[in-house]
Amino acid sequence: MNSIRYLNVRTSAVVNIAAILIIIAATMAARSIITPFLMAIFFSIIMAQPIYWLEKHKIPQGVGICLVFGLVLLVVFGFGGIISESLSTFSQDAPAYGAKLNDIGLGLIGYLNEHGFNISKDQLTTLLDPSKIMSYTAGILTELGSLMGNMALIVFTVIFLLLELNSFNLKVKAIVKGNVDSIAYLTRIGKSIRHYLAIKTMVSLLTGLLVYIGLLIVGIDYAILWALIAFLLNYIPNFGSIIAGIPAVLFALVQLGPTGFFWAVIVYVVVNMTIGNIVEPKMMGHGMGLSTLIVFISLIFWGFVLGTVGMFLSVPLTMTLKIMFEQNKQMNWMAIILGTQDDAISCLNQIDNNKETVT
Repeated sequence: MNSIRYLNVRTSAVVNIAAILIIIAATMAARSIITPFLMAIFFSIIMAQPIYWLEKHKIPQGVGICLVFGLVLLVVFGFGGIISESLSTFSQDAPAYGAKLNDIGLGLIGYLNEHGFNISKDQLTTLLDPSKIMSYTAGILTELGSLMGNMALIVFTVIFLLLELNSFNLKVKAIVKGNVDSIAYLTRIGKSIRHYLAIKTMVSLLTGLLVYIGLLIVGIDYAILWALIAFLLNYIPNFGSIIAGIPAVLFALVQLGPTGFFWAVIVYVVVNMTIGNIVEPKMMGHGMGLSTLIVFISLIFWGFVLGTVGMFLSVPLTMTLKIMFEQNKQMNWMAIILGTQDDAISCLNQIDNNKETVT
């Protein structure tokens, strides 16, 4: 009897793993369709908050959607024109900057070889390819631009989602048949994602603004371009802000020499330390509810499955899975793994309290 039960459990585990692998493979195959809809869903979650606020102040939903959407489009197209011009000029000048960076690298090799090191010119080409480094920025924006190629689909999907805000809540209640717990956890998913994305957007805007001001003071060209990179990559947890600084500080080295490089590094270090260690934790409040290790692993996993969009949305997607696992007793152990140390302590305390109650 025990052997049959063990066999059933083992078979069930194998089936579950196979199902997960099939879902991941299907998601990767349908990436081009899924990612625009994911972006539309998360955009609508962010935009829903000001629309609700306008409704509370007696402004009709249709008017509120037009106002919020119009403001977003105005900002996007306004900055888009400025950034597009900067990117075009930068792309034209990139080969010249790459050549200057190569000259700096050769000079550094000559200095090191004079002091006992043995570094060849080929090693420099392997480790530090100027053309690849100076085209790094354009590559990031080009990949994001490919997503924006689906902008029409994203825009219309967002509009329809926003128009369905009120009816969506009624449909959810009808589906779960008034189950208070089910409604509560679905509401929690929406609030958690909205909280994270709203705070992250404000923090990213502040990061981009401070980087722009700092680089203007230092005197680095294309400051608006580096600020845009800082704003976008700040959505990627842990490494985004670090990666965003690489092309800017290298460009500062080419344009202004070691002094410009030094001050550019100072700008990024001060901004990222201030935002990451002071501003963001204070604004985020209770935090993401995810362990630091899980945030890093989710970045790799969702980036592998969904590409660049997956890296940007890795935290909201993982937060959603964690909340869903918490509602399923069989998957609660996964929620504990994804959660923080405080979540594990809370679970242990609850187990102890239950034992005392039984006793």
